[in-house]
Amino acid sequence: MSAAQDNPEGRKVEPDRKLFADELRAMRKQRGWSQEETAARIKFSSATIANIESMRRAPTRDQALLLDEAFETSGTFGRLEARLRGVPFSAGFRPFYPYEAEARVLRWFEHTLVPGLFQTEGYARVLSEAYHEATEEDVRDRVEGRMARQSVLFRKDPAPPRVWAVLDEQVLYREVGGPGVMLAQMERLAELARMPRITIQVVPASLPHPGLLGAFVVAETDQPPAIVYLETASEGQTVEDPDMAESMTLRFDALRTEALTGSASLKLIEEAAQRWKEQTST
Repeated sequence: MSAAQDNPEGRKVEPDRKLFADELRAMRKQRGWSQEETAARIKFSSATIANIESMRRAPTRDQALLLDEAFETSGTFGRLEARLRGVPFSAGFRPFYPYEAEARVLRWFEHTLVPGLFQTEGYARVLSEAYHEATEEDVRDRVEGRMARQSVLFRKDPAPPRVWAVLDEQVLYREVGGPGVMLAQMERLAELARMPRITIQVVPASLPHPGLLGAFVVAETDQPPAIVYLETASEGQTVEDPDMAESMTLRFDALRTEALTGSASLKLIEEAAQRWKEQTST
């Protein structure tokens, strides 16, 4: 994707998002529709249209298809949305990607694997190679995409998001790629856990908890509501719904109460690193 451009508010946005916003505004004005009238035709709020046109929010695929239907365009908005989402992630994650990149706060729960934002290249590569019929190019693109996402943790302007991550202890010991890969991954987790804007807590493996039902992420941006990504057995699901955001935030808070403190969790991660290190020498 080409370099981002400034929008009228001075924020950086992708050129493809600007193209979508410009097309929507032009089509709406051509028909003499207000933002409220356009929103009513696709059964979304007027704030949705306003946020897309001001580039505060990226459109979802469903919204793009509804706009094509409302304007009677032959897939114009669908193609623009597909171009906007042309990143090497699953179809379910692509709508979430812009919100992760813009987030002020990320609440992340994982019960099986290390979160994508925390993965080392070696760990990510092993997972990418596990995809059925993945080509070398697919693997390369997925790994590069995942590594590029991690820049959000180190950005300067705006400040990086406040990240709260809760991991089931099994994540530390599920072998992905062998002891060497796991050692590097645990050392990376420990490094991140020491950063001032990242908190990683671990739920003991001996404790049953509601997070065993599935992994999820809640992203808070400058514009409510929060956006939720739910991990599923297929491609995952991005949900833009206030009730879902509230429900998953409450679930995350409940999981945090069951987790060890940040310092105790860091000690557990360091112990896991030592165990993997011992296995690399055998």
